Amino acid sequence: MAPLERRAAEVYGDGAVTEVIRPAAVLPEAAARTVLVELAHRDVRSGGHWASCPTLWQRYDRPWNGTGNSTPGDAVLVGSLQVTYGAPTRYAITIYRATVTQFGAAYGWTVESLCDEALGYGGYTLAECPRADLKPPPKPFRMGN
Repeated sequence: MAPLERRAAEVYGDGAVTEVIRPAAVLPEAAARTVLVELAHRDVRSGGHWASCPTLWQRYDRPWNGTGNSTPGDAVLVGSLQVTYGAPTRYAITIYRATVTQFGAAYGWTVESLCDEALGYGGYTLAECPRADLKPPPKPFRMGN
């Protein structure tokens, strides 16, 4: 098993539920800004439940209480959302994969409820969120004869 796969198995466990969101959910600019502000206000290091960076939003069951509140301590990961900032437009945020850990699933979390909590800060649910416009891939280039 590759080191990255081994680490993912340790974090998410065998009972994790991962869903690729197709087509990807796209938060428009105004909602994206609101969600980012709300996630920052709910940061695990300052009493909240979310740890976020430009590629990953993670939901914990409680605020971090490890050394100096800079490590999880006994807080347990509920799930995570993989996101891309600035796509498909400059200020939009695309959510393309969600994972609920075995722990999260045991406490009733689903991919939809995890997404709905984060998207709800911007006034959306996963079902209501605009979706990426999927275009067919280009035809392969062929040298003419």
